Amino acid sequence: MATVTFDHVTKKYAEDVTAVDDLHLEIEDGEFLVLVGPSGCGKTTALRCVAGLEDITFGRLLIGERVVNHVPSKDRNIAMVFQSYALYPHMTVYDNLAFGLKLMKTDKQEIKRRVQEAARVLDLEKLLDRKPKALSGGQRQRVALGRAIVREPQAFLMDEPLSNLDAKLRVQTRAEILRLQQRLGVTTIYVTHDQVEAMTMGERIAVMSNGVLQQVGAPPQLYDHPVNVFVAAFIGSPAMNFATAKAEDGALRLGDVRLELSGAPAKAAQQRRGKDLLIGFRPEDLQLNGQPGPGAVRLPAKVDVVEYLGHEELLHAQAEGQEIVALVPSDKKVRVGDEVQFAIPCEKLHVFDPETEENLVVAA
Repeated sequence: MATVTFDHVTKKYAEDVTAVDDLHLEIEDGEFLVLVGPSGCGKTTALRCVAGLEDITFGRLLIGERVVNHVPSKDRNIAMVFQSYALYPHMTVYDNLAFGLKLMKTDKQEIKRRVQEAARVLDLEKLLDRKPKALSGGQRQRVALGRAIVREPQAFLMDEPLSNLDAKLRVQTRAEILRLQQRLGVTTIYVTHDQVEAMTMGERIAVMSNGVLQQVGAPPQLYDHPVNVFVAAFIGSPAMNFATAKAEDGALRLGDVRLELSGAPAKAAQQRRGKDLLIGFRPEDLQLNGQPGPGAVRLPAKVDVVEYLGHEELLHAQAEGQEIVALVPSDKKVRVGDEVQFAIPCEKLHVFDPETEENLVVAA
């Protein structure tokens, strides 16, 4: 096991194509870190730099104390799990698990020990004589994980390993991966575009956009204190609501409604009186037609779409010319056309600079 350090790493494919831009990030020994972002953000390229599959243009990459910029992949003591299972169809599960160790000329008894241990951990013991075509998607993914485990590497690199699984199996397998990582304690870098996967799996999450690291922190930190509009919009499902409002003395004016603020949002509005600001609030933080507590702002709205989700409903509504989404308990019995009033606790309100897109509440 070891730390993995991106020391101001940049990867360019051409003079005007920068896939990873000055990435500075340290993954602790035994940590499960998730790299998340939309397609093309640079997360997979960063992972491939660790694996030695991409040359680094600038900066240093360290595994433990060793700089590995020019160390071949086979000598980095890492194991990678790809989006595709990449199993050998003519080999049994046992032989697929053992193949990498055989290439490394590992002793036969040691190969047998590692394969049997990995099979026991992954519940593959009864499948060792089968070939991949006789396995389900989840079983094939476990074999791919097992092939990485038997290497006993310093770090696991996982590139969207669950994207080929159906929704139910994806939930089950991500729990298995978490249990496995906690049991083995191996440093793990996990790449995904799915923010739900990131939130449920990562000890820390690193959010990337256009090759640039936007924010890194524990899931609650990114959810409650996003540093900018991109992180606020990307983390959380349903996505955060945004609306443009005019800053006044300790308040914000949204259309004809004056939102009386307190705390950090009030300070941000006070410092920028007369300017347009971008406010953000999460659908689950909107309280419907109840008695709002002290410090809450009120927002009247008209419901135009109701999506029933079982114990919850997604309400799409118009509020002062802005479309907003609220997540409320389904026992509220809201119908299309209803005039409602939402309350937003002030501590749940985010205020962004529309030009820099930075969170002024976090900055305050």
